[in-house]
Amino acid sequence: MRASNVTVRRRLFAALVVGTILFFALVVRLAYVQLWAGPELSDKAEESWRRDIRVTAKRGEILDRNGMRLAYNISTPTVLAIPAQIRDPQQTAAKLAAVLEMSEETVYKLITKREKSVYINPAGRKMTMEKAVEVRNLFLPGIRVAEDNKRYYPFGGLAAHVLGFTGIDNQGLTGIELKYDKNLTGINGSISYLAAANGKEMPGSNDEFKPPLDGMNLQLTIDGHIQSIMERELDQAMVKYQPKHVIAIAMDPNNGEILAMGSRPGYEPGNYTQYPVENYNRNLPIWMTYEPGSTFKIITLAAALEEKKVNLNESFYDDGAIEVSGARLRCWKRGGHGSETFLGVVENSCNPGFVVMGQRLGKDTLFDYIYKFGFGKKTGIDLGGEENGIMFKPSRVGPVELATTSFGQGVSVTPIQQITAVSAAVNGGNLFKPHVAKAWYKPDSGEIVETVQPELVRRVISEATSKQVRETLESVVANGTGRNAFIDGYRVGGKTGTAQKVINGRYSADEHIVSFIGFAPADDPKIVVYAAVDDPQGIQFGGLIAAPLVKSIMEDSLRYMKVPQRQDQLDRKYVYGDTKIVEVPNLIGMTITDIYEDLNMNFQLAKSGAGKNVVNQVPKPGSRVEQGSTIRIYLSDAAPPPETPSKP
Repeated sequence: MRASNVTVRRRLFAALVVGTILFFALVVRLAYVQLWAGPELSDKAEESWRRDIRVTAKRGEILDRNGMRLAYNISTPTVLAIPAQIRDPQQTAAKLAAVLEMSEETVYKLITKREKSVYINPAGRKMTMEKAVEVRNLFLPGIRVAEDNKRYYPFGGLAAHVLGFTGIDNQGLTGIELKYDKNLTGINGSISYLAAANGKEMPGSNDEFKPPLDGMNLQLTIDGHIQSIMERELDQAMVKYQPKHVIAIAMDPNNGEILAMGSRPGYEPGNYTQYPVENYNRNLPIWMTYEPGSTFKIITLAAALEEKKVNLNESFYDDGAIEVSGARLRCWKRGGHGSETFLGVVENSCNPGFVVMGQRLGKDTLFDYIYKFGFGKKTGIDLGGEENGIMFKPSRVGPVELATTSFGQGVSVTPIQQITAVSAAVNGGNLFKPHVAKAWYKPDSGEIVETVQPELVRRVISEATSKQVRETLESVVANGTGRNAFIDGYRVGGKTGTAQKVINGRYSADEHIVSFIGFAPADDPKIVVYAAVDDPQGIQFGGLIAAPLVKSIMEDSLRYMKVPQRQDQLDRKYVYGDTKIVEVPNLIGMTITDIYEDLNMNFQLAKSGAGKNVVNQVPKPGSRVEQGSTIRIYLSDAAPPPETPSKP
């Protein structure tokens, strides 16, 4: 049936209307896309085209308490491959492998991975500048040389176990580097470029650089100079005594700050892969546990004085052993020390005397103080790998266990527990949490972000008791087993320790850990030093090996800290074999004849110059040196200065 003209006109009109509506809808849509949604859609398109190359943030520096850099970053180039941009993978792999001294097969596998970008590990990471220039000169499409950071430890193995080290991606693996990895790492930046779907970089596009946010700088409580003094002595002890290990810690007893910490065998953080794993994966001062021996007697002494269970002037008789529930516990001195006071018990490190102190305290009270001093659990120092130590379970403490614990046998402690507890015993009675972090700084401005405050755990004993402990331990160094830690001009307190090692569940007759803990000045401690030597060869006594080690560390540290010398120290008791300290006489103005005729010399003489009169000398008059030391005198016929007396 044929449509009428009217119907045709209506259909044409309807088609026109629909077409017009569609046209206007298309115009509106196009206008919306171009004018309103255009920027958003462009951003989405660009986002799909964008490829990022990571720019590593600089890891924060680690500094000692005086601002000396112990760990920082050096810029090193790294080879980065963008597989989609590589035109000839086989040829690229061959050329790159030749420069990097890698196998061609390894390089080819890396550069053909279906990834946005790939590091050429291992030889292409953190290269020398010379290698980087060689790679750039190859002009290989898809191969870039990016800037990277390498961790650098300028002093080699100094404070290695405290600092720790980082991996190839600058991630902390041990020590401070691991403990504070998040704050040190920072936030990485990027270099962005536009690429087509096939990964090819779009011509005419510009790279965008998003700068990284560098990690914060960390200042430690460690003093680099005291640390170097300590490590010098550790090295000498290893050579002299050939032990399995040597451990040392120095602490400020008034706030828990660690001034130095080290052990041997050591390692260098920058080359840790060249050392045995056991050298770097255990920080012995906080990890190693062993029976402390007589240094633990300080805890028994402090508890007995605080509880008024002992008077130091009270008499005690030591016949060499004491019977406890059928067990005969011997003193280290065969035949005993005979009649002595309890002050003498401490000076002589007399085991039976300390057994009596423990018995007077009783099991509950003694162990209560042991726990209050921090033994039996971690100190909480901000380093990984700390151990708890081992204490007797209360149900297993009988008369014998009480007795042996009182002189440091049968329990197991760590060096950090030892020094923390003794610091509390001598600083006025306050137990502080040990720490090595001191402050955080912004890397760009140096502004302090956070200062680590000392953390008081608890008060353990009174100031009056702590004063008694200090005075008693000063007497140990002047008159007792700690005489080899005596420092002329400084008041020093301390205690020796000699403990049999437990091997396969039994006490060894041949292997000991010898130790000494000392502090100075004895009336106002500024530093506490603990040292332990594991199985030294030869005579194994803490007073003969560990005490001189601590003395050397403390003496040089006190002078470095500018702690003034004093004349009010206790006089040292000399026994056969001890080296005496004597005052250097004034020889200026005397003649050689005067010296030999009138002076009772305790020195060797060395002469310089010619003539009969002494016009100068070294060491200077009044200096204190070991008896038998050499005095160099300078001779001339000129008259001595008029104010210089002719004879001392």
